[in-house]
Amino acid sequence: MRKFTSNTLLVATHNQGKLEEISALLTPFGIKTVSAKDHDLPEPEETGTTFIENARIKAHAAAKATGLPALADDSGIEIDALGNAPGVYTADWAETPNGRDFVMAMQRAHDELEAANAPHPRLAQFCCTLVLAWPDGHDEIFEGVMAGQVVWPMRGDQGHGYDPIFQPEGYDITFGEMDRWEKNKISHRADAFAKLVSLFEQA
Repeated sequence: MRKFTSNTLLVATHNQGKLEEISALLTPFGIKTVSAKDHDLPEPEETGTTFIENARIKAHAAAKATGLPALADDSGIEIDALGNAPGVYTADWAETPNGRDFVMAMQRAHDELEAANAPHPRLAQFCCTLVLAWPDGHDEIFEGVMAGQVVWPMRGDQGHGYDPIFQPEGYDITFGEMDRWEKNKISHRADAFAKLVSLFEQA
């Protein structure tokens, strides 16, 4: 595995919350983060059919455009009884002409589970794939997973996306009811980041 030896990392996201989360994680290693937005980078079209493909598209586009190592992630929820849908289309299910509506997306997930007469518990997992790409085309991949189940009705107003209907394994509350920092310790993203951090730890 290639070690990370630079002191600046481009985070290929336009999402300020995600940037803050990653920056906080890397501060102890003396690594400065800059965002795709800081460099006025366009968001590349995510044409992949897997989380890895989409994260790779974003990371390599940013590394190539700036000459800096770039980190990108792609994440989503896979619901077993729906053939792992929505998967890479997690955000697409929420698209409307006026922005994203995740209540609509959660309702769709519930309606499709009901139509399929899916048995309980309705198992699901949140997935996060991180890709760190270098300007020379090399990359490293880190995958994280949080297993759980989809519940109904929606519960809680913390977090974002599908959090109010996802109850992580071993808990009786949803991500939507969980303190944000508590969730960040156990989430699929935390799992992937724990693997990524091994690149930054001094040998």
